[in-house]
Amino acid sequence: MLVKDAKDIARKWVIDEGSKLPGFYGAFYHGSINWLSDSSILSTTSDVDIMVVLDDSNPSDKLGKFIYQDIILEVSYLPSNQLLLPDQILAQYHLAGDFRTPSVILDPSGRLSNIQTAVAEDYAKRKWVYKRCEHAMNKIMKNLQSLNDLGPFHDQVAAWLFAAGVMCHVLLVAGLKNPTVRRRYLAVKELLEEYGYTNFYEILLEVLACARMNRTDVECHLARLADVFDVAKGVMKTPFFFASDISDIARPIAIDGSRELIEGGYHREAVFWIVATYSRCQKILYHDAPAEMQDRFTPGYLQLLADLGIASPLDLQQRGEQIKKLLPQLWNMAEVIISANPAIEG
Repeated sequence: MLVKDAKDIARKWVIDEGSKLPGFYGAFYHGSINWLSDSSILSTTSDVDIMVVLDDSNPSDKLGKFIYQDIILEVSYLPSNQLLLPDQILAQYHLAGDFRTPSVILDPSGRLSNIQTAVAEDYAKRKWVYKRCEHAMNKIMKNLQSLNDLGPFHDQVAAWLFAAGVMCHVLLVAGLKNPTVRRRYLAVKELLEEYGYTNFYEILLEVLACARMNRTDVECHLARLADVFDVAKGVMKTPFFFASDISDIARPIAIDGSRELIEGGYHREAVFWIVATYSRCQKILYHDAPAEMQDRFTPGYLQLLADLGIASPLDLQQRGEQIKKLLPQLWNMAEVIISANPAIEG
């Protein structure tokens, strides 16, 4: 399906369904769909993200993923008070990219469209590029601060993993590229190749501890993940923010999307989302599965971590310190990219 057609379907959902939500303020396309041309093909391992803005300072959890007219939509909620001024958006790396091009789907008040115009005008200005890089750096530190030895092991793994993964986002933001989620390592690989710093990409893979993993091992881990994924989606009862990501609807994205990376020759780049999804499955089993089921699937998870050199919370603490020590070097690389980027203004 063409991106344009997928957007039209998403727009229809907003008009027919989303606009009827209490306190509806507006809606816009969110995430990677905003970085694709209308004439490109939407991958079968991708969804279309929609941000529904509500006049509610504390909206309910996101609606999540669901199928609507043959495409996967993922709908999240955002309070309107986070979109009052262009500066609020320009400084947030996960939102600013949505407004760099026309992305507003429905806007009864006209305010979102005015905000979008203002953000697009200043998006590439050096001041705001730096602000967004700082936002990503702060997110790394926030993840590291939540890395402790008090919570379940899978939660600690997730905190370390996303601290490492946001390092990619710092550089993608510096390069005015899409800070994509699942494919972030492939995106930053292409960015660093463009600027001639492939050596730094290997450093990022070393932080993730997958630089020397081979394809066969990654394929084995994905096969085990597919098994536990299918079990976890069936036993989940506890509400989780990521619940719709572990479901029949999301399987093509989580499992087939990782397989697509491996088959494309990017097995190392697939490791990030394999670990993220595996950790989420473990969280579901921890809360909702009987002990014998946990015992059945935990060894595969621990083997994946062992291949990354992680066997205990102490290992994760040490990995966290590794990330902290690399942050000055990461910032320097971001500054190099900003300085060399001809699209950055002022």
